[in-house]
Amino acid sequence: MEKQSGSSGEMEWSEVRIKSIKSEGFNVETVEYKNISFTVWDVGGQDKIRPLWRHYFQNTQGLIFVVDSNDRERVNEAREELMRMLAEDELRDAVLLVFANKQDLPNAMNAAEITDKLGLHSLRHRSWYIQATCATSGDGLYEGLDWLSNQLRNQK
Repeated sequence: MEKQSGSSGEMEWSEVRIKSIKSEGFNVETVEYKNISFTVWDVGGQDKIRPLWRHYFQNTQGLIFVVDSNDRERVNEAREELMRMLAEDELRDAVLLVFANKQDLPNAMNAAEITDKLGLHSLRHRSWYIQATCATSGDGLYEGLDWLSNQLRNQK
């Protein structure tokens, strides 16, 4: 999925319609998929802005956590941050979709390995799903969004 440059942009990516608004350190996007409108806060992963993440947790119904499957050195850091977020009271009822991204790279960890490294099987009281993806080609993105859409529809 390409990002638009500039202060705002709109793009259509087959069945996914995305409208972006750039903001200080964060991107806010409205994503429409299968008649569900998602407000997406792309908070990035920079160390210095992680303490600010919690300000965006209120009213969160679903969390998409994107993991660089090729970065074996930082997967433990990803686990720590994910578990820290999931411990927040505001995310208590949020479903979790993990995109195991960069599957096109030869040394990428597969979804089963990412599941193990992130400790997803320990999440017994939360709906979660992991999807192998390649954001540059779009592989796996629809499958993940389908799962998330179904989960959110069933919550209503």
